[in-house]
Amino acid sequence: MAKKERKFYLVQEDLLPEAILKTVLAKELLLRGDAATVNEAVEKVDLSRSAFYKYKDGVFPFHQWSPGVTVTLAMVLEHRSGILSKVLGILAAARANILTINQNVPVHGLASVTVTFETAGLEGDLDNITKRIRELDGVREVNPVGHSLV
Repeated sequence: MAKKERKFYLVQEDLLPEAILKTVLAKELLLRGDAATVNEAVEKVDLSRSAFYKYKDGVFPFHQWSPGVTVTLAMVLEHRSGILSKVLGILAAARANILTINQNVPVHGLASVTVTFETAGLEGDLDNITKRIRELDGVREVNPVGHSLV
């Protein structure tokens, strides 16, 4: 099955739909601790929970993807020798400073893996790096799921 390539765009704020902007605001409330729960955050910005969950993993303020942040990639890898090593090789070649690697016990031949790394010295952009990882044989999914300012 062919993997669908994800594309990222830099879009001017006033062109974004209100639900996407409110999702960013709700995420910022949670990050700063101004809201303790998703329910509280979405109520404060007048956004439905379903809209929040629809957009939360796909929208980030621009500064959060710039150099000097940590990024967490969640991946599903086939349980075969060398696949994780190849993923780490791509990250090392891009000069990502790896902070943590977590791998769950494989179930039905698939293992969930998260890798968190700093982007300060990153050579290349995150889109190209994740694309190269997705293209590896044995990589089923790659999703940037977390990030924070260093």
